Amino acid sequence: MNVDIERHWYQASLTLLTLFLLPFSWLFRAIVSLRRFLYRIKIKKSFRFPAPVIVVGNITVGGTGKTPFVLWLANTLRAAGYIPGIVSRGIGGEKHLEPYWVNAYADVREVGDEAILLAKHGHCPVVICIDRVAAVKELLAKSSCNVVICDDGLQHYRLQRMLEIAMIDGARHLGNQQLLPAGPLREPVSRLKQVDFIIRNSVSSKPENKTPKEFTMILQGNVLVAVNDEAKRMPLNQFPHRKVHAVAAIGNPKRFFTMLRECGFDVIEHPFPDHYFFREDDLKFADDLPVIMTEKDAVKCHAFLGEKLWYIPVEVVVDDVLRQRILDAVNGGHTTRKERG
Repeated sequence: MNVDIERHWYQASLTLLTLFLLPFSWLFRAIVSLRRFLYRIKIKKSFRFPAPVIVVGNITVGGTGKTPFVLWLANTLRAAGYIPGIVSRGIGGEKHLEPYWVNAYADVREVGDEAILLAKHGHCPVVICIDRVAAVKELLAKSSCNVVICDDGLQHYRLQRMLEIAMIDGARHLGNQQLLPAGPLREPVSRLKQVDFIIRNSVSSKPENKTPKEFTMILQGNVLVAVNDEAKRMPLNQFPHRKVHAVAAIGNPKRFFTMLRECGFDVIEHPFPDHYFFREDDLKFADDLPVIMTEKDAVKCHAFLGEKLWYIPVEVVVDDVLRQRILDAVNGGHTTRKERG
């Protein structure tokens, strides 16, 4: 029997299933705590690098909007005169035990959908590897990068970091606030007290910063782009069809469907598992309505024929205060978080 465990994670209270799994969550918490303690007392070794390292991650499983934020961060640093580089695990592709350089034309099955987007829009070198320390070594040894962004490495404690940025899904938040497998958390909620910034990915146009280190990120889409001809673009408000099929293979498809509805579309939802590799038949429906997807999904569909497939590139909107505080921290030098206490 197939159990939708995520549905149980995001209930307002614990369900029978999550109550049954709770003892396993206590065991997981003990393992997580022991692992952090071993790094703290230096039984497990961590590595520091001559360039500042900024980690963007999350304490929940599933999508929180890390990829668009990492792209915003890379372009923000580049505009400020830095030479950023990005390292990532390369989720959705092959497991690379050795550092692997990614470009925008790489095979998506080899490197994953997120890495393709990072290489396409980050305007900087991208290296993927299961071992993020090895990826950083490779990046700094073979490029002129002077600041490193680690995409999804909050729990990769082998890699010392100057800044930690935690992403949170502004719609689902932290679910039932239980650790795996009874809940969606990789680490306890208290871990958020230790990060430098918390970014909530929200569909709301009214951001609310609850504490000085909490900021809201809004993803805005203004145009539709044809999947098999990226030169073909159309403003959202001029698209002739209001009823559309919406396809999303991301961590939280509901967030994408909500964005489309806020843009005035009548949406027929088609959620797929995160990082799903589409077949052309998956996108053939019993009508002639257009199909709109995320750009992350579009990189896996360029070879498909048909003029009905469109995607929405999104832009990140955040408070300028966050931009300045990140730049101030990077300008401040290479001090690690541990040295800052």
